[in-house]
Amino acid sequence: MSITAERKAEVIKTNAKKAGDTGSPEVQVAILSERIANLTEHFKTHGKDNHSRRGLLKLVSTRRSLLDYVKKHDEARYKSLLEKHNIRR
Repeated sequence: MSITAERKAEVIKTNAKKAGDTGSPEVQVAILSERIANLTEHFKTHGKDNHSRRGLLKLVSTRRSLLDYVKKHDEARYKSLLEKHNIRR
């Protein structure tokens, strides 16, 4: 359900603005999107796993908050994030 360290490093590398960038909203949204996708796949086979579903809702809420922050500060970055990660709004 969680992502491996190698996959997380790869996601950080592809979304980082500069070397060592792990805290920018783009990187955080990318990591959360990866975890959300993994949990969504998990629920296709484990439909009654309500404990993990609660965690999924928390992840989605956190990603939503980050996206709202980016939208408030830079609309172009927000739209590119939505397009890059196929997030519906």
